[in-house]
Amino acid sequence: MSTLRFQALREASTRKPVKFEESDRKSAIFGSNVFNDKAMRQYLTADAFKGVQGAVQHGTKIDRKLADYIAMGMKEWALSKGVTHYTHWFQPLTGITAEKHDAFFETSYDGSDPVEKFGGAQLVQQEPDASSFPNGGIRNTFEARGYTAWDPTSPAFIFGTTLCIPTVFISYTGEALDYKTPLLRALTVIDDAATEVCKYFDKNVKKVTATLGWEQEYFLIDSALANSRPDLMMTGRTLLGHTSAKGQQLDDHYFGSIPTRALVYMRDLEQQCMLLGIPVKTRHNEVAPNQFELAPIFEETNLAVDHNCLLMDVMQKVAERHSFKVLFHEKPFKGVNGSGKHNNWSLATDTGVNLLSPSKTPMSNLQFLTFFINTIKAVNDNESLLRAAIASASNDHRLGANEAPPAIISVFIGAQLTKVLAELEGVTAGKLSPEEKTDLKLNVVGKIPDVLLDNTDRNRTSPFAFTGNKFEFRAVGSTANCSNSMTTLNAIVAKQLRDFKVEVDTLIEKKDMKKDDAIFNVLREYIKQSKKILFEGDGYSEEWEIEAASRGLSNFKTTPEALKARISKQSLDLFSELNIMNHVEVEARYEIELEEYTKKIQIEGRVLGDISKNHVIPTAIRYQNTLIANVKGLKDIFGDEFENIAKEQIILIKQISKHIEGINSNVVEMTNERKKANMLTDAQEMAEVYCNKVKPYFEIIRKHCDKLELLVDNEIWTLTKYRELLFTK
Repeated sequence: MSTLRFQALREASTRKPVKFEESDRKSAIFGSNVFNDKAMRQYLTADAFKGVQGAVQHGTKIDRKLADYIAMGMKEWALSKGVTHYTHWFQPLTGITAEKHDAFFETSYDGSDPVEKFGGAQLVQQEPDASSFPNGGIRNTFEARGYTAWDPTSPAFIFGTTLCIPTVFISYTGEALDYKTPLLRALTVIDDAATEVCKYFDKNVKKVTATLGWEQEYFLIDSALANSRPDLMMTGRTLLGHTSAKGQQLDDHYFGSIPTRALVYMRDLEQQCMLLGIPVKTRHNEVAPNQFELAPIFEETNLAVDHNCLLMDVMQKVAERHSFKVLFHEKPFKGVNGSGKHNNWSLATDTGVNLLSPSKTPMSNLQFLTFFINTIKAVNDNESLLRAAIASASNDHRLGANEAPPAIISVFIGAQLTKVLAELEGVTAGKLSPEEKTDLKLNVVGKIPDVLLDNTDRNRTSPFAFTGNKFEFRAVGSTANCSNSMTTLNAIVAKQLRDFKVEVDTLIEKKDMKKDDAIFNVLREYIKQSKKILFEGDGYSEEWEIEAASRGLSNFKTTPEALKARISKQSLDLFSELNIMNHVEVEARYEIELEEYTKKIQIEGRVLGDISKNHVIPTAIRYQNTLIANVKGLKDIFGDEFENIAKEQIILIKQISKHIEGINSNVVEMTNERKKANMLTDAQEMAEVYCNKVKPYFEIIRKHCDKLELLVDNEIWTLTKYRELLFTK
């Protein structure tokens, strides 16, 4: 066995859980390191606190003088907790968070009078280098200026000894260079559109909040074992490795007893989350060995996205203390369950109503059906754009494989709601007539039973499923920033609600219809128009692919295909009309995502070539030489009879030679295709060539490598195997 693999296995097998003791009840420490309402009331003046609350609740602007008072209180709170630095914490288009730390400590020009200083100017705005982050051509290298600006709707928090201030990130010319800015714009639009529709049912509604509850799936691998695999270190997934004899086929890991080391890690992680105000609630084993999930209580979408980004960072840092490596990649291991980040989305009013939760009264159920059907219609009309929102090189491996939904976007609503929509559609063959009273309609709506909250079974193959009082967007990848999918989802629903209100108001004003009749009439037409998106069956089946094609649904299995929807006229007009992103911002994101895809495939190709030629082939040759020496020895002993005696060894030598040649030739061909691709200048064309010409070699090379893993002596195989990575506790 190779020295590195042997040391890694020995270190992992003798590892003891890190001692960890929870100090307080979770409720007692929750949000202790967050500049929340409790902290603000203690450290801010009444006017300063009122200013922050106005910005959070009504979007009012905070003037610079008030910002000075807020900064002063924030600094005093942070210093009382041992903080030494502050940073503007933002989410550039790299997919991870970014931060630049500055000390509170300052001196006068001559070095005297040291003081901790932090004012409104430092709180509200900073200037990081915009050209060094992905910008899709918005900023040139010589035009480096970009700005981070404070987002008061997401409270500042302390991480370590640093005060982190959530911010947006924009260019000098005002374009969004981050994930947060378009999300905030989309949330404003959905608030306005949904509030206007809510007034049909309750005039007291003044605000609608989009809520999000993400479910984070991940793998926990012993750090020594993970570090012994160059592919895991460099790409986050195993580019080769034969499947273990035992995987997930016995279904014995899912919801099983959590291994001790993993549980100690989870308790430590939850402690840190409580301090940071991340309301994690659920933990359990997932389907694959060493795979787990945690989920929080639902929150306002912007805060939920910030918490998920922060959580992924915290998870890795806590894992280091426990000698774990957290794998967020959507498909780190071939042949077992991949990881997703299910986004559970709903809408809530300031009067305490979940708009996607049915009620006991017919009128409230009409409100529920309004938002329920409009959401389905929005997905129906924008399914390609929704697919583009979850496209990535890593998620391509997961979609449609081992418990993940397919790349075809469809909506699952369950048998009971399917029947309800059919009944509503069939109330009358034509338009509502004066003879059709509102009572008849409300009686039909009232047939929805009280148990509707749990009326749907789970459909794990559905990418977008209604699950009682929310929609679960299951196709979002585990590495993704939730902003991408949530910006798109809230945008398309907001646009749909706007259109709905126009249609209803037109019927009321021009056709002299009663309000309820007009609402019902429009909803019934939407049911008819959205049938193609509804699917209750097995999303994995070949029959569904055929049926989906006949319905006119897209089936983009790769990111370069899927991303084209981002720059369609429909998409550009949608985001522009809603003032979420202008054409420049949308097209920049398209370029960035294509470039990211290309670079990830490029890196994987280089790593695979390196491992194949510097690990697999030398090990195979070493074992082959042992076999050759054995055969020569048999010949010396048995003479002409050795061929019968050494028959199996000779066959094995030939098999090894065949796979070595297969690796060598295909690595050369893959490298040549990569060189050709690198000569291209068009981002779409380059991504397609990497997808269609370079990436196919990965499986061919892997097949040869995995065959050698089975043939070569385990004692000299250098790479840690699947059975060791997945079953070492």
